[in-house]
Amino acid sequence: MNSLSVRALLVRGMIAGLVAGALALVVAYVLGEPRVDAAIDFEEAHAHEHGEEVFSRTLQATGGLATGVLVFGVAVGGIAALAFCVALGRIGRFGPRATAAFVSLGALLTVYVVPFLKYPANPPSVGDPDTIGKRTALYFLMIALSVLLAVAAVLLGKRLAPRLGNWNATVAASAAFLVAVGLAYALLPAVNEVPKDFPAMLLWKFRLAALAIQVTLWAGFGLVFGHLAERLLVPTAAPVGARGAGEPVSGDSKAAAAH
Repeated sequence: MNSLSVRALLVRGMIAGLVAGALALVVAYVLGEPRVDAAIDFEEAHAHEHGEEVFSRTLQATGGLATGVLVFGVAVGGIAALAFCVALGRIGRFGPRATAAFVSLGALLTVYVVPFLKYPANPPSVGDPDTIGKRTALYFLMIALSVLLAVAAVLLGKRLAPRLGNWNATVAASAAFLVAVGLAYALLPAVNEVPKDFPAMLLWKFRLAALAIQVTLWAGFGLVFGHLAERLLVPTAAPVGARGAGEPVSGDSKAAAAH
C-alpha cells in the first residue's frame, strides 16, 4: 500500500472517528451524565468538605464532554485507520468492510473490554484521590498488556495455520490469549475502593453506560470507516454510457439499442 493510500485512509479514519464520536457523545449524554449527577449527589451528601469547583457542572456535562469525546474519537480513528492499513490482506482474504469490522471489534475487546473486566469504570465519587496515580498506571498497563497479547495471539495463529488449519489455529491462539489475560488478571493487584454504602444499582448502571459508549464508538467507526475505505480501495464498474467508442458491444446490447 503506497503512502498516498495510507494518507487517504488516515484522513478517512479521522472523519469516521469524528462521526463515531458524535454518536458516542449522544449515548454519553443520555445514559452517562444522569449517573454522574447521581454519583456527585451521593458524594456531596456524604462529604464533610467540598473543594472549589473550577468548571461548572453544566460546562462539564456539555462543552467539556463534547470536546473530550470528539477529540478522543478523532484520535482513535486515526490510530485504527493505521491498524487497518497493517491488517488489510494480512488477516485473511477479507475486503475493506470486513477488515474494518475486525479491526473495530479487536480494538473494542483489547483496548476497552479486557481492561474493563479487571479495572471497571467507576463514578467520580468512587476512589481515593491519593491512589489515582496508581490506579491510572495499572489501567494503562492492562491496556498495553491486552494489546500486546492480542498481537502475539494473531502471530501465533498465523504460525499455527499451516499445520493445524485456519479454524484450529484460531481456536488455539484465542485460548492462548485467554490464558495469558487470565494470568495478567491474577498477577496484577486488584483495586476496590467502592464505599460500602454506595448504591449498587447506580454503580451497575454507570458501568453499563460506560460500556455502551465504547460499543457505540467502535461500532460506528467500523461501519463508517468500512464504507469510506471500500469506496477508496475498491474501484466501481464503469457505467454503460462511459464505454469508449472503440469498445466492442455485445449482441444483446445491439438488440436493446435497436429497440
